[in-house]
Amino acid sequence: MGPVLAGVLQVLALVVALGLAYCPLGDYMARVYSSPEHTRVERWTYKAIGADPNRQMRWPAYLRGVLAFSAVSVLFLYLLQRVQGGLPGSLGFSSIDPAQAFNTAASFVANTNWQSYYGEQAMGHVVQTGGLAVQNFVSAAVGMAVAVALVRAFARSGTGELGNFWADLVRGTFRVLLPIAVVGAVVLVATGAIQNFSGIHDVGRFMGGSQDWNGGAVASQEVIKELGTNGGGYFNANSAHPFENPNGLSNLFEVFLILLIPFALTRTFGRMVGSLKQGYAILGTMGFIWLAFSALMMWTEFAHHGPAFDIAKGATEGKETRFGIGGSSIFAVATTVTSTGAVNSFHSSFTGLGGGIAMLGMQLGEIAPGGTGSGLYGMLVMAVIAVFIAGLMVGRTPEYLGKKIGTREIKFAACYILITPALVLGFAATAMALPTPPHSMLNPGAHGFSEILYAYTSGSNNNGSAFAGLNADTQWFNTTLGIAMLLGRFLPMVFILALAGSLAAQKPVPATTGTLSTHRPLFSGLLVGTILIVTGLTYFPALALGPLAEGLAS
Repeated sequence: MGPVLAGVLQVLALVVALGLAYCPLGDYMARVYSSPEHTRVERWTYKAIGADPNRQMRWPAYLRGVLAFSAVSVLFLYLLQRVQGGLPGSLGFSSIDPAQAFNTAASFVANTNWQSYYGEQAMGHVVQTGGLAVQNFVSAAVGMAVAVALVRAFARSGTGELGNFWADLVRGTFRVLLPIAVVGAVVLVATGAIQNFSGIHDVGRFMGGSQDWNGGAVASQEVIKELGTNGGGYFNANSAHPFENPNGLSNLFEVFLILLIPFALTRTFGRMVGSLKQGYAILGTMGFIWLAFSALMMWTEFAHHGPAFDIAKGATEGKETRFGIGGSSIFAVATTVTSTGAVNSFHSSFTGLGGGIAMLGMQLGEIAPGGTGSGLYGMLVMAVIAVFIAGLMVGRTPEYLGKKIGTREIKFAACYILITPALVLGFAATAMALPTPPHSMLNPGAHGFSEILYAYTSGSNNNGSAFAGLNADTQWFNTTLGIAMLLGRFLPMVFILALAGSLAAQKPVPATTGTLSTHRPLFSGLLVGTILIVTGLTYFPALALGPLAEGLAS
C-alpha cells in the first residue's frame, strides 16, 4: 500500500468513525444539558462549592461564574507549581520559577496548554495529575458551557436567561468528559501507552548506554488532552513520544478523540434549537473546511519537489516513521483546526506551505470543527456575520434562527472576531521590533518570522502547538504569551455571552418569504466564504512575509 493511499484510507476511517458516533453522542449531550435532574455526585459537588444549580442566570451572572472559576483555577495551579519542591511525588524536581509557573497556569486554564518546559524534566506526579490533568477536564467543560449558553439563547424567547454556569460545568465534566476519558484511557493502554506512578529509572538506549526516564499517569492524561482539545503532553515530544502515542492505531484514535466532541456538538445544537437541519448546515461547513485542509496538507507534504523529497517520497523530515507523512499531516490539521495543540511531528520541519496551512487553520478561529465548545460558538458567530452580510445584499434586517441580528448583536460579533487578530499581530509585531526576542529564533529570515507569528497565533487562539524552533522559555515570551492566552480565551467569551444575553431577551420573529434559509447548502457556501474572507484575509500580509514567502522560495 502506497503512503498516499494509506493517508486517504485514514481520513475515510475517521469519517466513518465520527459518523457512527455523531448522533448518539450529540443527542446524549443535548439531554445532559437539558435535563432538570442532578445526580448524587453532582449534588455533593454543588453543596461543596455553595452553588444553586437550579438558579437561572442572565449573561452577566453567567460570565462572573466563568471568570471567577477560571481566576481561582489560575491561582491554584500557579501555587501548586511554586510549592512543587516540597510535595510528595515530585520526583526530585524543584519548584517552577514564577514566570514559567504563570505561563503554565494561564496556558492550562485557558485550554491552550502551551508548554515552554520539558514535562519529563520539570513536573512531578502531583502537578501533572492534580494540576494539569484536572485543568484539562474543567477548562474544556468551561468552553462547552459557554457554547451551550449561546445555543440556549437561540432556543429561548424573551427571558434573557442562559442557564446555570455551575450546573453546565459540573455536568460537562462528570457526564460527558469523564466517562469518555475512562474508556479512552483503557483503549490507549491497550495500544501500548503507559499508565503508572513510577519514579525515575534507567531505560537504556537503542544504540547502547543508559538514560534516565520517568513514568506517569500518561494514558489518562493523553486521552483528556485530546478529547478536551487541550494538547499539553506529559513528555516534551508530546504525541510523538512512544509512551503517549505508541503506534499508527493509537495515532488514529487520538485524532478521533480530537474531533469527536466538536463535531458532535453540532448535533447537540440542532437538537436544542429544534431543527436538526441547522446542525447539519454547521456540520457541513466544518467538515468541508477540515477535509479541504487535510487534502491540502497531504498534497504539500507528499508532492514537495527536490531530489531529497523525491527519493523519500515526500517531506519526511521531522515526522515519525510510525505514522508516516499521511498520519502526521492528518494529525497536524486536526490539531490546528481545533484548539488542541498536540503534535505528533515537528511542525517547524513541515514544508513552508504546510506550515502555513497549519497556521491558517488556527487563524480562521479554529472552527472546523474547533475546540470543545469554542469551535461551535465561534462558528455560530460567523453564521451571524454571514446572515448579516446576506441581509445587506438584499436590503432587509438579517435574521438567524428567528432572532433579528441588529446593531447590538453585530457589534458583539465584530468585537469577537477582531480581538484575536489584534492580539496575534500586535504581539508578533512587538516581538519582532524588540532586540532581545529575535535572539530566541534558531532560524533567520522568513522561517524565523513564521516561528514567532505561529507562537502568538497559537497562544492567542488557545491552541498551544508550536513550530518548536523558537526558544520561548524566556521572561518575555513566558509573560506575553501568558497574557495573550488569557485575553484570547476570556475576552471572546465576554462578547459571546453578551451576544447570547441579547439574543435570549428577544422574542422570535416569524419566517417570511424573504427570510434566508440557513439550513441549505447555499448558506453553508456563504458561511465558508465569510470565514475565508473576513478572517482569512486579516492575516494574509503576515502570512505573505512568513510561510508563503518560504514556500514559494523553496
